[in-house]
Amino acid sequence: MGSCTFFGHKDCLHTVEDALISTLTGLIESGQVNKFYIGNNGGYDAAVAKILMKLKKNYPQIQCTLVLAYLPKNEDTGSFYFEMDSVYPEECGTAPRKFAIDRRNHWMLKKCDYVVTYVERCGGAAKFKNIAQKMGKRVIELAQNEEKKEGPV
Repeated sequence: MGSCTFFGHKDCLHTVEDALISTLTGLIESGQVNKFYIGNNGGYDAAVAKILMKLKKNYPQIQCTLVLAYLPKNEDTGSFYFEMDSVYPEECGTAPRKFAIDRRNHWMLKKCDYVVTYVERCGGAAKFKNIAQKMGKRVIELAQNEEKKEGPV
């Protein structure tokens, strides 16, 4: 079984949730993925984490790991993110703060086989989608109209 990570915009639309549910359920039920690495910096990451926590109730075999770019602050303690396991890669702790997310994203790419993206414009999500494609990762794009497009296999 493989692993999956995610890149998308922090101001992601809620309309992507149905496509995420369908995509993630398909990856789990097909036996392709049982391990998920999730960031915690924005709307897309929050949608992914929320959906995976719900799916974990029906698929207890999946592993969901929150990958931190920064150590959490005290005011973050009420977040549902704390319901899942987390990891703080060494690369993030040694990076200047402005590079921590970039380092975290590279770490997640090294660990995964699949990348599920929601990219509508230039920015960090587009950058890492392109890096994933160049690395030969299986990239699944969630289009704005909720259709899926699969990249290199």
